[in-house]
Amino acid sequence: MTAPKDRRCHRLAESLRRTISADRVVTAGPAYDAGRRLWNGAVSRRPGVIVRCADAAEVRTAVLAAREFDVPLSVRGGGHDWGGRALVDGGLTIDLSGMRRVSVDPFARVAEVSGGATSADLARAAHSFGLTAATGTAGSVGMAGLTLGGGYGPLSGRLGLALDSLLSVDVVLADGSNLTVDEQRTPDLFWALRGGGGNFGVVTSMRVRLHVVPTPLTGVVLFPWAQTASVLAGLAELVPEHPDDLTVQFGILPGSTREPVVFLVPTWSGDDAAAGERALQRLRSLGHPLVSRSAPTALPDMLAAVDAQFPSGRHVEIRPRSVRRLTRGVRDVLTVAGSTLTSPLSTVSVHGLHGAATRVPVRETAFGNRDPHLVIQIVAVWEHGDARASDHRAWASNLACALEDEALPGSYPNLLGSDEVAQITYAYGPNAERLLALKRRFDPDRVFRAIPLPVQPAARGYGVDRTALLT
Repeated sequence: MTAPKDRRCHRLAESLRRTISADRVVTAGPAYDAGRRLWNGAVSRRPGVIVRCADAAEVRTAVLAAREFDVPLSVRGGGHDWGGRALVDGGLTIDLSGMRRVSVDPFARVAEVSGGATSADLARAAHSFGLTAATGTAGSVGMAGLTLGGGYGPLSGRLGLALDSLLSVDVVLADGSNLTVDEQRTPDLFWALRGGGGNFGVVTSMRVRLHVVPTPLTGVVLFPWAQTASVLAGLAELVPEHPDDLTVQFGILPGSTREPVVFLVPTWSGDDAAAGERALQRLRSLGHPLVSRSAPTALPDMLAAVDAQFPSGRHVEIRPRSVRRLTRGVRDVLTVAGSTLTSPLSTVSVHGLHGAATRVPVRETAFGNRDPHLVIQIVAVWEHGDARASDHRAWASNLACALEDEALPGSYPNLLGSDEVAQITYAYGPNAERLLALKRRFDPDRVFRAIPLPVQPAARGYGVDRTALLT
């Protein structure tokens, strides 16, 4: 016997096929399988219907149909969210992955980016005109999802977060309204979209500011595990001094031998090439590197290198923690992370917020933490069929717990799992109350569920106000 939900999805699909090309409304077959294949191979959710939208009108049709037939809704852009929130079991998934157009106005230095375009799509389009975009570190990440949640990247020190370059957004709301929002048009919604993620509607297009930046000087430095303590201690002194033009990602990687290595990926985006060489040399001198290489590298090539390191289809679990500084306690936990690795594919990667991103007032956008800080991504990765999957998950979870006393109360919403209730509560800092009020205003029925939102603002009046710690 067919379940009621299955019958409902069947009727939903038939209804959609009367208004949207039948080959773009899929419930089974190769196109359906491709639509539910995400970057994190551990996600196995099965939507009842996937609608491969071609434009904003089809997105609107899909949103209204999901509401009419009372099925849950999800939105897939790049499909890179490790938590798999792009898919919803038994519901309707709006697949934007075919909407990847990027057009550049080189004179205005603005790009119009369709809702399914990736960081790589934008970076390549901008680069063809000698311009640079504020993106994340991986090219396969959907640009809309990255931007709406924040967007730390290799040029963040100079350009700010990806959301800081957002100029306007075309969005379909839960009631089918198709709005263009910016600082003048529906500014409250524009505020919420910059940090509140895809929790307010489906972004079908957005306009982002592009930048004139010299070809970045970047590379990789690998230090042997025996030098971990001294290298991390040196970084603790250097990181707070980094100029805007220098952004450094660092962390722990499995080595080619049995021992892990400490890695640094410095990126210099300044106009003074000699100053960049000196900055990178200062980082190399933290120890005696096993590997040290650097060269001017265009942003599209930088993103492609990260994609090659973290290919789609592996199983992934990420546990983030944000800290103010690389204290002795944090360094000790990073050392434990490397010495207890359970998978040759897992890593710990640290991104910093400094420079331009810290000069945006915290209440100007919904993004909750504009103070200088470090986001520690504990990334457990393993292949399908690995019998030690539970060990890899436990490795990530245990390390996140070990950082609790050193960590800020909330971390980066784009990386938080839905079960990280304690961190979610504080993730938006002083902006949580306004953000939730706007959620009730623009999506009172909670049709859209993207990156996690707190159930309610962090409580005040009991000892330390932990929300204030993020202001």
